[in-house]
Amino acid sequence: MNNKIKLAVAGAVLASASAANAGITWDAGEWTVDMNGNVNAFAIMTDGDDSNTVTGGHAITKSNDSDMYSINTGLLPNWLGFTATTRQNNLDTSVTISFQPGASTTAGLMGGGSEEARQAFLTFGDKSWGSVKVGKDLGIFGSTAILNDMTLLGTGAPASGAGGGTTTYGGIGTGYIYADWNGQIAYTTPNMNGLSLTLGLMQPWNSTASSAISETTTGSTDQFGYQGQGSYSWTGDFAGKVWVGFFSQEVTGGLDEDRAQAFEAGVSATVANINLVAYGYSGEGVGTTALLRDGFDATGKMRDSDGGYVQATYVIPTGTKLGVSYGVSKLDDNAADAGDSLVKENTMLTIGAYHPLTKHLNLVAEYSNVESEAHDTVGDAESDIFSVGAILFF
Repeated sequence: MNNKIKLAVAGAVLASASAANAGITWDAGEWTVDMNGNVNAFAIMTDGDDSNTVTGGHAITKSNDSDMYSINTGLLPNWLGFTATTRQNNLDTSVTISFQPGASTTAGLMGGGSEEARQAFLTFGDKSWGSVKVGKDLGIFGSTAILNDMTLLGTGAPASGAGGGTTTYGGIGTGYIYADWNGQIAYTTPNMNGLSLTLGLMQPWNSTASSAISETTTGSTDQFGYQGQGSYSWTGDFAGKVWVGFFSQEVTGGLDEDRAQAFEAGVSATVANINLVAYGYSGEGVGTTALLRDGFDATGKMRDSDGGYVQATYVIPTGTKLGVSYGVSKLDDNAADAGDSLVKENTMLTIGAYHPLTKHLNLVAEYSNVESEAHDTVGDAESDIFSVGAILFF
């Protein structure tokens, strides 16, 4: 999958898994319009090994001593996107809007189905000085981590054993925090011999909580949130990329105002048919799954968190990509958390096979083992997930 589709998948819309998958384009006056996206669905079987409930845990608990089966979209939602581009007055200008219909329902009359509109943004710039993005798009912090996750084409950890959601978790919350879709004004420098920098003013967000043991704080409107990422890429027989990023936002809660913040670093390297990825993050107040989720205890004090993942993939002569990934996300407890069931860490081991049946269509099979450990003695939870399905890009 080339860089264009990686950006399309999470930032600018899933455009092409190869040079041939450039979307459907046509000219309209001074504009070039690109319609692109994907459709995917997976049969998912989840075996919950334990009945223990870990607050904030990702392991699916046992339900009535039986396995759970669902048909659901994977980590990527179904996607239909439109991008229009033009060059006027020495500026490259574009606008992108996309829609994400879910593929799972859990009751009649479309019960449990969900649809989203994750993108609505414009860009303008020139290769001599960079580009500016204005609107709603994938966040900056955590974006490269999810774009390098091999389960992007599969399922990883399901959000629910029963299905019904727009997507699964993939490796979110078991190795990296979800970048999510933020209102933003961001500037990206031109490519300077492989070096690039992106800085963004972001809409301040409220925190969310898995239960009453965490407080929901309010994003301070006294100032913007801030995110940024710097990266260096190189080509050749040994190609790769290194990146660092940050997240910073003031929040208002039980302890007046605090600043939630996090830092990240990662590397991806490819030699021959082998790709290796290593990534890590550390923060306070940011939680482990979605930004700011469970980042504060019941008194409003910030919790520390950290995590990361390692991944190796290999493309065999048939074109099939085989991969293995292991990730962990940890959440520290505070004095106010004593005796509760707050998650201590979520881990996931995934083994996957991704076969290009055509240049647009991929068949996918994955096995994942997810474990959730609590801080107290409530016990741990573990689940095994098997999934098979297909994803088609256009």
